[in-house]
Amino acid sequence: MPSSPSLRPPYGRYRHVVAVEGVQRLVTFSGQIAVRADESVPDGIEAQTQLILANYDLLLAEVGLTRQHLLRLTTYLVDPADRAGFMAVRDAWVPDPPPASTLIYVAGLVNPALKVEIEALAAG
Repeated sequence: MPSSPSLRPPYGRYRHVVAVEGVQRLVTFSGQIAVRADESVPDGIEAQTQLILANYDLLLAEVGLTRQHLLRLTTYLVDPADRAGFMAVRDAWVPDPPPASTLIYVAGLVNPALKVEIEALAAG
């Protein structure tokens, strides 16, 4: 379903509404943060976003889904100045049609080195 023609067009690559029919299962993912297996955190918003989205590719595959199955992304961003860098990476990653999406600015995350956290919801 495309974004509603009754509303202002989305600010970015997302839809105002996503409707799914005949879903066999709904999969919710905990918020993903940019912490590598060795506990290190990449520098910069682009590297952190790339790691999180790569993790989502792995998690989606583990449950037999792909980016096309995403219904919603919720992003928590610490610094508004990082928005453009985040959006460039995110927009290159999201499928067509894009999922519904919300971006929220927060004062901080669980680790002060973290700049972004992303939650996802998928169905398939």
